[in-house]
Amino acid sequence: MKKLALLNSDQKKDTENNIIKEEISLNLRLWLPLFYFIYYCSFLIPGIIFMLFIIFFYLPYFLEVSSFISLFTNLPSLIASLSIPFVIIICYLIHLFIVALITRSFWKYSEKKSPSKSGIIPRNIPSKTLDYYHFRSFIIKYPKNAFSRGPFPWLLKWMYNFVGTNKIGKGSVIEEQLAGDRFVDVGENSYIGTNPGISSHSVDGVFGNISFAKIKIGNNVTAAGFNCFAPGVDTGNNSWWLPMTGATKYNILKGDNFYYGTPLRKIFKKRVMEYLKISEEDLKRAEKLNEKLNISKKEKRKT
Repeated sequence: MKKLALLNSDQKKDTENNIIKEEISLNLRLWLPLFYFIYYCSFLIPGIIFMLFIIFFYLPYFLEVSSFISLFTNLPSLIASLSIPFVIIICYLIHLFIVALITRSFWKYSEKKSPSKSGIIPRNIPSKTLDYYHFRSFIIKYPKNAFSRGPFPWLLKWMYNFVGTNKIGKGSVIEEQLAGDRFVDVGENSYIGTNPGISSHSVDGVFGNISFAKIKIGNNVTAAGFNCFAPGVDTGNNSWWLPMTGATKYNILKGDNFYYGTPLRKIFKKRVMEYLKISEEDLKRAEKLNEKLNISKKEKRKT
């Protein structure tokens, strides 16, 4: 028995020694200059426009005017005072556009070198796929925060489509979210509620593999809030997710159903009635109202 125990311990040591454990080599010497390039270039052109406006228009016609009354009676002074908020907004929008434009060029370059594909990425083996995976995750962070944390957070949808990180259909709304910055395909007229976790990648441990797979959210999907979309999830069309519902990796849903729980499962008629505290008569009334609304819509279209 002692000999067997010694043999097992020796085998474990050998296997541990054979396991390749390598620290992730992040090429920050290249990435940080790229970040500074995006940051400073995006402020350069709007900064020049704003300073030209201040020096040649706002300063002489507003700040250097000696008479207080003429600020309200002189037309150039009125235009200078009223136009500065619009100039600030325009310069800020130019800044956001340049951020998206430069990020798009870097993103397309990385996709040409190593296209994003669904699969398992080993972290203990150096590879081009792993390098560009980390590069893309780094390069998209500032644009995402610049759009989502600014005064125009609804432009984040445009940024994703413009850069090419995600594809979000018409009429779809995604509230402030965790992750969800790449490899996500959202259909049309879908609503994803507050604080969802939409992650196309998951890491298994410190040196574990990366599960990287596209998340597909169909048309007319409604997620109430605090939902979790793991890598490879495909929701299907006409799905309804109750609050705090989560789908595990590679979960494929047919759609046309209500889902709840973690991991998620279908919620049937009785469960819906219990959750919403309604009766069968209420459901019949709702169905009749939907029928009337559909009929009225069809009549309006005909007219």
